[in-house]
Amino acid sequence: MNSTLALQNKVVLITGGAGGIGAAAARQFASEGATVVITYRDGADKASAAAKALASLPGQGHAAFAADVAQTPTLLKLREQVEQRFGRLDVLVNAAGFTKPVPHADLDGLDDDLIDRMFEVNWRGQFAAIRTFAPLLKASGDGLIVSVSSIAGTTGSGSSIAYCATKAGIDVMTKSLARVLAPEVRVLAVAPGVVDTGFVPGRGADFNAKSAATTPLKRVATADDVAAAILSCATQLRFSTGTILVVDGGRSL
Repeated sequence: MNSTLALQNKVVLITGGAGGIGAAAARQFASEGATVVITYRDGADKASAAAKALASLPGQGHAAFAADVAQTPTLLKLREQVEQRFGRLDVLVNAAGFTKPVPHADLDGLDDDLIDRMFEVNWRGQFAAIRTFAPLLKASGDGLIVSVSSIAGTTGSGSSIAYCATKAGIDVMTKSLARVLAPEVRVLAVAPGVVDTGFVPGRGADFNAKSAATTPLKRVATADDVAAAILSCATQLRFSTGTILVVDGGRSL
C-alpha cells in the first residue's frame, strides 16, 4: 500500500511532539499526508518551540495544544480539543519522556522523588495518554498506538536504573494492551539505543562518538531514524501488534 494513501485523512497525535524524536515523527507523518497534532507543556519557551515545530510541518490543518502527560486533567482537555477540531483520532505516538542521569552504583543519588517523577512521566504518563484516547482510537476502527521505549528496558543499561525500569514497563504495557485493545487498535513500541538529541542532560558529541565506536553500524541513531521506525508501524507493519521494534544499529547485540 502506498504510504501516502494510507495516511491521507488520518489524524495523528504526538505527545512530546516538539522534542527531538517527536518533532521528527511529526514531520514524517505530515510529509506522508497525515494531519498532525503535537503537544507541549505550559510555558512560553515550550509554546515557542511547539509553534516553531508546527510551522515546519508540510501540509495544512495541523495543531499544537498544551498538555502534560503527568496531569490527566490536561489529557482529558486535550481529548476534547481533538474531538472538537478533528472529530477523530487514528494514531497516538507516545514520545513524551524525561530522564536525569544517575550512575547505577549511586543508589543514594536515585532518591524517592526522582524515582516517582520518572515513573510519573515515562510510564504512568504514557499509560494515561493511552487510557484517555483509547475510545477515539477504537472508534477509528484502525487505530494505532506507538510508544517510544528504549533498549535500556532490556539491557538494564541506561541513564539510570529507574529509567531502565520505566522502559521495561512500557514494553510490558505494550504487550498487555495489544491483547485488550485488539482488533480495533494495534499497539507497538519502538526501542532506540543512543539517539543524537539533547534528551539526556550532559551527553554530547564525546559520548555519542564513544557509543558509535561500540555499535556495529558505527554510528548512533538520528531522530529521523527513530521517526522512520515509528512511521513504518503505521504504513508497513500493518499485521504487527504487541511487539517492540529495536532501532539501535545493533548496539544491544
